[in-house]
Amino acid sequence: MDLIAAIATGAAASAIGIVRLSGDGCSAACGRVFRPANGRPFGEQEPRKLVMGEMLDSRGRVIDRGMAVRFPAPRSYTGEDAAELHCHGSPVVLRELLSALFAAGARQAAAGEFTRRAFLNGRMDLTQAEAVIDLIDAETAAAARNAAAQLDGGLRRVLEPVQETLLDIASRFYAVVDYPDEDIRDVNPAEVSAALGSAEDALTRLLADCRRGQVLKHGVRTAIVGLPNAGKSSLLNALAGYDRAIVTDIPGTTRDTVEESVLCGGVLLRLVDTAGLRETEDAVEKLGVERSRRAMEQAELILLVSDMGVDMEQPRSQAYREDFHHLLAQVGRQKTPWVYVASKRDLSGRAAGALGAVGDPDWNGPAACVSLSALTGQGMEDLAEAVAALFPAGPPGEAGSLLTDRRQEDAARRARDAVRRGRAALDSGLTPDAVLTDAEEALNALGELTGRTAREEIVSAVFSRFCVGK
Repeated sequence: MDLIAAIATGAAASAIGIVRLSGDGCSAACGRVFRPANGRPFGEQEPRKLVMGEMLDSRGRVIDRGMAVRFPAPRSYTGEDAAELHCHGSPVVLRELLSALFAAGARQAAAGEFTRRAFLNGRMDLTQAEAVIDLIDAETAAAARNAAAQLDGGLRRVLEPVQETLLDIASRFYAVVDYPDEDIRDVNPAEVSAALGSAEDALTRLLADCRRGQVLKHGVRTAIVGLPNAGKSSLLNALAGYDRAIVTDIPGTTRDTVEESVLCGGVLLRLVDTAGLRETEDAVEKLGVERSRRAMEQAELILLVSDMGVDMEQPRSQAYREDFHHLLAQVGRQKTPWVYVASKRDLSGRAAGALGAVGDPDWNGPAACVSLSALTGQGMEDLAEAVAALFPAGPPGEAGSLLTDRRQEDAARRARDAVRRGRAALDSGLTPDAVLTDAEEALNALGELTGRTAREEIVSAVFSRFCVGK
């Protein structure tokens, strides 16, 4: 393939910057922009070993001193001749070095083109390619571990036995049909049914954990709701670790939704701090209340914050209590997991009690009731434990075997459904060849997942998420 080059490190100034190359003529191009200190031509340097030298611009002038390393095909990231130039991370130096490589015959690499070449050259399958960008985008240690294990082939190792089972079924059918004169054992319906059952079980287990994989990758959209001045913004600030939202004693301070990503109980929460839910004549606050309701409807977790347990000099009015119970009924009817958070524990000194049902048959109670103080931090660990219980991390050994996006889930589900249809047809008394179409459909779906039979638009969609230089 033609020679591509790109800056692989960030745009900001840094201690080290890296320029990557891959393709035909890699060593010759590097020889024009890098002068090894040992005097040997770049193409004769020991593979996979850094060598010191001078970086040259397009006119042969020294612009930096650094290191370079070459990776001969096929033992490189892309499977082609490849190289990296390591210099100081000045954006000016990196741009000059890249311009010199363009003058030497390279072109600018497209976003994700290095990894795409690795996929096309058989160095990784599509699940591993997706793991590369997942590793770059990881926001938690657990997400990084899962992506690293998937890059190492964790998901492929789960899928390969299923693919081999289906291939064996299909190949035996074709062998019997295409070579009737050969001494080939007929297909045994009981054996085929058992093999399909094994494949179905494996895919069902994989799909059962896909929700956990998506939480690991994307986090949990979480709405913090409550009446005005209940302590919602204080909770957001306590979870974020800094003053993300304005906090005052004036009800209605938060007029719009405020978003922040935090770790709570090892789970990435995409927090949305909402305006206090109440009836109001203020036009601006009314817009904020409407956005709050939408945030609650779209949430995957709701934290209902209330200071009803606080002993105040002036007890809450009857209207305020009625508003709270109305909100309580709204939250319970959402069918979304929720946690009741009794706030301002430093003022009340009491732990949260259990909430009773509101008399609505469609009402679902909270997953947990916690009492905390955003000011002192007391009880914050209880909230973390409640969140961790709702979104368990799972055993460490499954890292790398979790489906982490909708594309993967859709392909695995279509494969499982096809296997299930084939098994049902066989068990209903149809002849074994009736399952052949379903087995091939399942194989095609798994091929989309791993990239064996993925259409060009699917591959393009995967690599469109990549940055330039990866």
